[in-house]
Amino acid sequence: MTGTSFYMLCGAWALVMLAIFIHAIRLSYRIEARSPDLTNRSGFPRNAMMFHTVTNMNVARDQETQAMRRRMNRLLLIVLAGFALLWAGVSLVESAE
Repeated sequence: MTGTSFYMLCGAWALVMLAIFIHAIRLSYRIEARSPDLTNRSGFPRNAMMFHTVTNMNVARDQETQAMRRRMNRLLLIVLAGFALLWAGVSLVESAE
C-alpha cells in the first residue's frame, strides 16, 4: 500500500470514528435529559456525563432510556474496536517494512 493511500484510509477511518463518537455523546446528553438525577439544573453548559451513563449510575430505569444507554454502549464499543483495528493495521504495516 502506498503512503498516500494509507494516509487517505487513516483519514477516512478518523472521520468515521469521530462521527460515531459524536453520536454517542449526543445519546449521552439525551439520556441525561431523561434521567432526573443527571439533569443539568445549573443553567451553565457542562460536559456529557458519559461515565455515569456508561456505568448506569443515576440513570432512569425505564425501558426506552435503558435501550438508549445500550445503544450508546454499542457505539462506544465500535469506537474501541476501531482503535484496536487501527493499532493492529499499523503494527502490520510497520512489521512489513
